[in-house]
Amino acid sequence: MSPPVPNLDTFPTLRDWQRKAMVTYLRRRSEDFMAVATPGAGKTTFALRIAAEVLVDGTCDAVTVVCPTEHLKTQWAQAAARVGIQLDPNFRNSDVHSSRDFHGAVITYAQVGMAPAVHKRRTLTRRTFVILDEIHHAGDSRTWGDGVKDAFQPAVRRLLLTGTPFRSDENPIPFVTYERGQDGIQRSHADSVYGYADALKDRVVRPVLFMAYSGETRWRTNAGDELAARLGEPMTKDLIAQAWRTALDHRGDWMPQVMRAADARLTKIREHGMPDAGGLVIASDQQAARAYAKLLHDLTGEPATVVLSDDEGASGRIAEFAASDKRWMVAVRMVSEGVDIPRLAVGVYATSASTPLYFAQAIGRFVRARREGETATVFLPSVPHLLGLASEMEAQRNHVLGAPKEKDGLEDSLLERAQKAEDALGDLDKKFEALSATAELDQVIYDGTSFGTGALTGTAEEADYLGLPGLLTPDEVTTLLNRRQSDQMAAQKRQQAEQAKTAEPVVREPVVPMSAGERRNSLRRQLNTLVAAHHHRTNLPHGKIHAELRRLCGGPPSAQATIEQLEERIATIQTL
Repeated sequence: MSPPVPNLDTFPTLRDWQRKAMVTYLRRRSEDFMAVATPGAGKTTFALRIAAEVLVDGTCDAVTVVCPTEHLKTQWAQAAARVGIQLDPNFRNSDVHSSRDFHGAVITYAQVGMAPAVHKRRTLTRRTFVILDEIHHAGDSRTWGDGVKDAFQPAVRRLLLTGTPFRSDENPIPFVTYERGQDGIQRSHADSVYGYADALKDRVVRPVLFMAYSGETRWRTNAGDELAARLGEPMTKDLIAQAWRTALDHRGDWMPQVMRAADARLTKIREHGMPDAGGLVIASDQQAARAYAKLLHDLTGEPATVVLSDDEGASGRIAEFAASDKRWMVAVRMVSEGVDIPRLAVGVYATSASTPLYFAQAIGRFVRARREGETATVFLPSVPHLLGLASEMEAQRNHVLGAPKEKDGLEDSLLERAQKAEDALGDLDKKFEALSATAELDQVIYDGTSFGTGALTGTAEEADYLGLPGLLTPDEVTTLLNRRQSDQMAAQKRQQAEQAKTAEPVVREPVVPMSAGERRNSLRRQLNTLVAAHHHRTNLPHGKIHAELRRLCGGPPSAQATIEQLEERIATIQTL
């Protein structure tokens, strides 16, 4: 006997974007509908409400949910059961048919790719409503994409969901509409869009502060040469990748120092409004994850939860961590998307993955708000590419087909190759070896704006930023960051004045020219000071002033701007 249809009156009240999207869906009643909503906005609730509507009005009598991972199958089934929709998370391809005890099943894209005929038969047997969660995954391989298209072409209705509709490849995503622009390039088209900027304005998600750490790194190349570089300074893409890899090595000082700062931030948040706040370290591989977990255990005295692969044991550990008040989890990739742990408030981005898609998915783990005023803080290496992604977090992107590709040397495949160790039996002089790395706070990025003048780890200047209250509105975050930066700059001026008074006017030391990194930091501080002054004169938000300078002068956000670009913006704002 089939389960009863859900009762619409028992559904939770919809948010404004969910209600508007539902009205649009019910008015159009088209076969395919694509909803793009930022992580934490409530895509699952929206999708289940649409599923309930089509079950109640008789348009469909079965529901199939397709999601990226095994863990998400259970998560979807539990969420559906709470609103009266019974979905089987344990359906296997060998079962062939769904049990009549359920309205339908939750399956993965991998399952569909392995046996599309099984799911096509299920779709033909009952009038089916298909929810394709994080639909961009259907473009991960031609097998998955072709399988999804073949299996669900007969469905009565298809609802496509994603928080990150863009991809790094050009595999067309099944059932997505592409529109060709005047430039001849095809871009994905969504029927409903609710971005991070909209959700932040509505207080649906948390504001995210990015604390970028630079530092000195030293390594030995595969040719046996010893090199040194400072994270954040202008250099070639290969050197950036190698310095980045060196910083992430657990045997150096960079990771322990950053983790100590991240744990201090977590403590502060726990003491002020979020007593169960948790932290997540996103690692590149299993070996690094285990090493980071040991560092955290030594630092905090509490074992960290380690999630290494998408298996049953991993799902159990994620669920246990989500329901506990444990401090830290360390994971490799699988917690990058869809996993709902609302208490996560502090992150350490300790992975080489660098695509906009992966970065957005990873940061999405920290933006889910439970109450107004919660903030999130993510610690990351001061790598220009990552700083740009952090600065442009609010940007809306679509999946693009046919666009010319500009290789920046920071795609994931290159960095993952750099992460692979050489054969232990090979020549010793052919092996990359990280020698040392130290960390210091380079800048804090919020709302596309860079704050701070740099600070050594363990100093009062760093503590000023780590000690920001855990419960703040977006406007309060900006106000406090401006105040911290002003205090920091005033303290530096007082220190310089004191040094000038006590300095003995004897033999002058030769002036040491600033390095490119020091010059860039100095210009960034000068630009931020001028922007703050312009803000006080005009009352325009800092972010809008920076955006106007970018419009007038061109170039990326100030966090990744070159010396020449910063000089041009300084000259421009002085004329405004």
